[in-house]
Amino acid sequence: MTPAIQAMKQQGIDVYGSCPPDTVFLQCQQGQYDMVVAMYHDQGHIPLKLLGFYDGVNITVGLPFIRTSADHGTAFDIAWTGKANSASMAISIKLAMQLA
Repeated sequence: MTPAIQAMKQQGIDVYGSCPPDTVFLQCQQGQYDMVVAMYHDQGHIPLKLLGFYDGVNITVGLPFIRTSADHGTAFDIAWTGKANSASMAISIKLAMQLA
């Protein structure tokens, strides 16, 4: 990660890291950072779901297109029952539109 962080700093990007994963997500929620980049799927999803299950958005970078998704599963077990919460999906779509 260090070479990537150094390259971003050289481009004028305000970036900080590497950070201890046991505290960085709480610091981000408290406003110290705008976002957290996790190296591994589960490293990022566990705290994101704990801190914002219904408003978390997963962003995949490095693709030739914008890709966002709701941060929860598909919930096929409650599909078409009226029990599903669509907030995270709506936020995901709005964020993709803002990034476009």
